[in-house]
Amino acid sequence: MAKSGITDLAILGGTPAFPEPLHVGRPNIGNRESLLHRLNDILDRRWLTNHGPLVQEFEQQIADFLGVKHCIAICNATIALEIVIRALGLHGEVIVPSFTFIATAHALQWQEITPVFCDVDPATHNLDPSKVEMMITPRTTGIIGVHVWGRPCAIESLSEIATRHGLVLMFDAAHAFGNSYKGRMIGNFGQAEVFSFHATKFFNTFEGGAVVTNDDELATKIRLMTNFGFSGYDNVIYVGTNGKMTEVSAAMGLTGLESLDEFIAVNSRNYETYRLELQNVPGIRLIEYDATERCNYQYLIIEVDETLSGISRDELVRMLHAENVLARRYFYPGCHEMEPYRSYFPHAGLLLPQTERLTRRVMSLPTGTAVGKDEIAGVCALIRLAVENSREFKSRLAML
Repeated sequence: MAKSGITDLAILGGTPAFPEPLHVGRPNIGNRESLLHRLNDILDRRWLTNHGPLVQEFEQQIADFLGVKHCIAICNATIALEIVIRALGLHGEVIVPSFTFIATAHALQWQEITPVFCDVDPATHNLDPSKVEMMITPRTTGIIGVHVWGRPCAIESLSEIATRHGLVLMFDAAHAFGNSYKGRMIGNFGQAEVFSFHATKFFNTFEGGAVVTNDDELATKIRLMTNFGFSGYDNVIYVGTNGKMTEVSAAMGLTGLESLDEFIAVNSRNYETYRLELQNVPGIRLIEYDATERCNYQYLIIEVDETLSGISRDELVRMLHAENVLARRYFYPGCHEMEPYRSYFPHAGLLLPQTERLTRRVMSLPTGTAVGKDEIAGVCALIRLAVENSREFKSRLAML
């Protein structure tokens, strides 16, 4: 075996390289004293939900940070997607990537709208505009672009296509909070954009999300829909649901905003450490971010090319799991291979070659404030060791 500085590995019959698991998406926690102070204020006021003062403050801070006119805080991003889809009047068919989290497709299917899966650009992992154009039919009413890994979609091309065909354009920006496109913050594009503040995101509200838009009429409608259609006391004027964010979640969000620069700095440092450690490992390619734009560096994503590395993505994930590095496959196996879509569209994969290729190659590595430089060096040493000794590692994995 090549010398690595890591010995007695679990994969070789010893103990795991890391005594405690390293997780993808382990939550960042801001200043505890600030959070506890806000929680005590909530308890003293006994105003726990229904658009309380902390939710109002949170919405204003998000809107100011992004430079948008309206932010509506929502209980989670999936409900936010569903509300925006309904508020925009989408129906029939809507074009979406299959290379995304299943919530993007489910938010449509839940409302009996057909998600039409479109292939992605292999370089950006986002919707390929040339493929979008091919998927438009007389039943198409909109396009949902997903800023995968926080890297912006081809916004101008998608906007031009949507305008030319009279389609709604919105964005699932679950990964992209704090990122910019041509100097303008994500959140300002399409008719609306949806953020996720789930616990696994670098900026979280325990569980939560938000809709942002510069459309006054749309914002008014979304606010109504988020609170059962109430417009004032005892006055329901629209069909709605319960999508409200709680005061406790807003308290976590306000606390996290105070540490946002710190979270991003840690992510950036971790990204650079991984980049340096993995730059010469055959078959391992770290995705790149545009250094000229604002970026949260939230996701540490590598593509594994087995023809060069000698070991597949899935084998590498299994090896890392054995060593307590809980790397993850993303977005495996693709929405089109999950139910009910696999049964509805059994041949969708024929039109999604780049999506299927990525689902076999992409994996996410641990980052965030719970991961330090030494841990990253250890993870990368494991990856180098696996690549340098791929035949032995593959045989060991086959025996597990």
